Amino acid sequence: MSTRQHWEHVYQTRATDAVGWYQAQARTSRALIEAVAPDRDAAIVDIGGGASVLADELLTAGYGNLTVVDLSGAALAKARERIGTRASEVVWQEADVLGYAFPEASFDVWHDRAVFHFLTDPDQRARYARQMRRALRPGGHVVIGTFAPDGPETCSGLPVQRHSPDTLQDAFGPECVLVQSQREVHVTPGGTEQPFNWCVFRKSA
Repeated sequence: MSTRQHWEHVYQTRATDAVGWYQAQARTSRALIEAVAPDRDAAIVDIGGGASVLADELLTAGYGNLTVVDLSGAALAKARERIGTRASEVVWQEADVLGYAFPEASFDVWHDRAVFHFLTDPDQRARYARQMRRALRPGGHVVIGTFAPDGPETCSGLPVQRHSPDTLQDAFGPECVLVQSQREVHVTPGGTEQPFNWCVFRKSA
């Protein structure tokens, strides 16, 4: 089963609020995005946003230039259905972040909650970093959440690569400057605690 098929199967067979990464509210993501991009015209891309409620919350907060990229068309369809008529205000892109042709210097914020930690191959991580640096405008920010070093070793039946702020810095390169980091413990719908590290980077050039 390919990675795309895996995630299509997950979203076709499981309720959105039953998956381990489900959040009723995207508090940390929203707070970090609002801190680095208070301008409601900021161009924001949510990598692996899928069926997340982040797009709903950003629309409600007044942001009007949103793009959601995800491998799973089923996940994106669930988000569009939930949002309703305002879904037309978001660009929904069914694509692999590693291969998608992002327009150069097109985003002010690159948000990723729990995609990067699925990239267990160093070459994949290098491709991801190149894609991110290409898509971000100079002075733009990366807002990223990954499993912390003491977090789970697998998720949704797949292995993960856990990260610290230092390993993320190494992966993203000197063009990205660490602005802040914080720890969050996510509690899954089943009650399991999952430690995350959140980092904010600024692209310097």
